[in-house]
Amino acid sequence: MLTIKNLTAHYGAAQALFGIDMEVGAGQTVALVGANGAGKSTLLKCVMGLVRPTGGEILLDGKTVTGSSPARMVRHGLALSPEGREVFAQLSVLENLQLGAIPLSLAKAEETRRMEEIFARFPKLKERRQQLAGTLSGGEQQMLAMGRALMAAPRLLLLDEPSLGLAPLITDEIFSIIHQLARAGTTILIVEQNAARALSASDTAYLLAGGNIVEQGNSRDLLLDPSLRAAFLGAASQDNPSASRLGAAGLTNIRLEKPPMHKNFMPSFNSEEELKAHQLQGLQWTVRHAFEGSPAYRAKLEAAGVTPDSIQSLDDLKRLPFTTTDDLRDGYPFPLKSVPFEQLVRVHASSGTTGKRKVLCYTQKDLDDWTDMFARCYQSAGVNSLDRVQIAVGYGVWTAGMGFQLGCEKVGALAVPVGPGNIDMHIQFLLDFQSTVFCSTASMALLMAEEIHKRGIADKIAIKKIIYGSERSSRSMRKKISELFGGAELFDITGLTELYGPGTGIECSDHDCIHYWSDYYLLEILDPQTLQPLPDGEWGEMVITTLCKEGSPLIRYRTRDITRIIPEPCTCGSIMPRHSRIKGRSDDTIKFRGVNIYPSSIDTILSSVPGLGSEYQIHLTRGDGGRDNLRLVIERAEGVAAGRGPELAHEAGHQIKKQLMVTVDLELVDYGALPRSDRKSQRVFDSRIQDEIV
Repeated sequence: MLTIKNLTAHYGAAQALFGIDMEVGAGQTVALVGANGAGKSTLLKCVMGLVRPTGGEILLDGKTVTGSSPARMVRHGLALSPEGREVFAQLSVLENLQLGAIPLSLAKAEETRRMEEIFARFPKLKERRQQLAGTLSGGEQQMLAMGRALMAAPRLLLLDEPSLGLAPLITDEIFSIIHQLARAGTTILIVEQNAARALSASDTAYLLAGGNIVEQGNSRDLLLDPSLRAAFLGAASQDNPSASRLGAAGLTNIRLEKPPMHKNFMPSFNSEEELKAHQLQGLQWTVRHAFEGSPAYRAKLEAAGVTPDSIQSLDDLKRLPFTTTDDLRDGYPFPLKSVPFEQLVRVHASSGTTGKRKVLCYTQKDLDDWTDMFARCYQSAGVNSLDRVQIAVGYGVWTAGMGFQLGCEKVGALAVPVGPGNIDMHIQFLLDFQSTVFCSTASMALLMAEEIHKRGIADKIAIKKIIYGSERSSRSMRKKISELFGGAELFDITGLTELYGPGTGIECSDHDCIHYWSDYYLLEILDPQTLQPLPDGEWGEMVITTLCKEGSPLIRYRTRDITRIIPEPCTCGSIMPRHSRIKGRSDDTIKFRGVNIYPSSIDTILSSVPGLGSEYQIHLTRGDGGRDNLRLVIERAEGVAAGRGPELAHEAGHQIKKQLMVTVDLELVDYGALPRSDRKSQRVFDSRIQDEIV
């Protein structure tokens, strides 16, 4: 939107800016940070037309506007909230606001409409609409200055020192409003001495010193970069923050009390050969550990003719016996336990719905490894110590809540451990705590997204990332969640109770399948029927072998999850291998009239039909003649008229017939008619078998 090229500015003989080059993209919040006299305000004034540059060029939407008058810049879509607020003390709040739109010559009705929008955003101003501006508090005057600028409905809002002279609580409120404006799509260029505030609230930043740009880049990277912190913080410390070179400029409120916040949780391997050597060492340790520590494993290994000394290469993995859920249930309550009881510190269990739960035991090292793996997931998603992570997964005997929280705290982020359900509390905390990351199942994320949309608060929350797992989700479901959350970025996290818990892999920021932590476990893809290895790229059952798990190691454990190995390196550059998102399970495949159907196949087809929602149910029944029937109940997308039902049903039925080779009965229902859940949504209802399954 805004491009500045080689800009110079003088006050008489004194030069204030020296060849400034910078860009502001549409929808971005860009910070200009520096001490007093760095040239920040001068740069804003040059952009706004209040100071005429002595050299260089200013372009708006690719067209030069260098030297344009302030009124002309307002008509171009810019507005400035100046340093020191500069309200007209002897005019009322209402009159000050009216001044902001004077260059636009608005009709009275449009001026009134914009005024009401300002009052909705700044309720305190509405209460004081007839009060003289000079009698307002400093925070209220800052709100008035911002409201006056917003009366011009700017595409680019220039904010000059919005926190200057304000108490911390009022500063919090002002920056919350700045964030809401950014979420609503306003492009913002903010000048601030308070670097921590500005960098935390912006996407990119430019650091000015002596009229020159001395550093630029991603705001979070700049804020967390140790060398930059040292350069700008100088001798500042937790005990003596005022010793900062820019102490008076607000850099003292960076969280210096979290020294581990820069720890890298990624592995140090530089090559595939190093990783494989580590894996072989881990495989040899696991076989010996299980052989010597678990009678159940020893019997299995001896029956297979395997001893610890016989493991000489990774190819020997194929010689090892399989472990299944039956082994876990048969060994209840401490299946596969391979250490003495005095070394165990915790148990976790699956949320299984049939038979005995799958219980796994953990040593302290297991928990430490799991925490580091989860922290690695957060790091891969770009979560760091500046984030506030609202956790909406289950706490208790299952692994989810503890894993999400321990990993969050390991990276130094602020955990908000709410748990599932309680939508009103979650909404309140999103608004009050301004959480930046939301962790949940896909169903809970959709439930929250729809509630956020219903309440019209997408521009009032701060969620930038959603980390979800525990169930499959379609592309349309992911897209809908992101949109209703105001454009949040989604990350699919994987894991299972048997393998520590969630956090054993996650999609990276390039969103090209799942990176799994192969320095902690081996992953095979086998044919579910023959149990023979499948080539990379072919779909099959995920089988895992742990490399350092002490309490309950896993040897060729059949997860029943269906996925495939992605052999090509990821564009993100990580050495960690990848697998696709989970497609289904080898034990919950729908077999209908001789055709195997994964629920994710239904997901994919419905996602391709515009006008259909992301929620559906599959109902399988058996008629009197023994013929199976499949009825698919699908929601229409929000806002789609009921009259389009026949057209949408015909298209969905055609695509299912074409791609899955089956004919199904379709029923379209209103948007929101199907139940939402804060846990896993039940999508398959199979009533063909009525008697109890033993």
